[in-house]
Amino acid sequence: MVWTLHAQLAADTSVVGDFPLSRLLLSNDANYPWCILVPRVLGAKELHRLDDADQLQVLRESVALARAMELVFKPHKMNVAGLGNVVPQLHIHHIARYKTDAAWPAPVWGKHPAQAYLPAPLAERIQQLQQALPGLMPPT
Repeated sequence: MVWTLHAQLAADTSVVGDFPLSRLLLSNDANYPWCILVPRVLGAKELHRLDDADQLQVLRESVALARAMELVFKPHKMNVAGLGNVVPQLHIHHIARYKTDAAWPAPVWGKHPAQAYLPAPLAERIQQLQQALPGLMPPT
């Protein structure tokens, strides 16, 4: 079998690139700088069920992403969470939060309808992330 991205994640995001283990996605919700890290591990549903090496690699990639998002977006707070109640494929949300954003201080889920990116701002946001993450590769 070959790893594939869950259909719901594919429908709701744009691909930014690949880390050594994980695919980096940008949520199609311009209300917040919102990235999703998806380990390319067949059948992965829970972080604690990955082998030790993959757990460490996901943590390294998550920290690199959070640092880059902090640098680029200068948020008041970085929210990092893995839920998986709707999409069972292991994925970790990274959301830059501001005291002035539409949902602050509540969680973003279900608070406001997603605001889709227009093409130019989407391309700009992806480019910002790619430039801030020099180890990121084009998706394979």
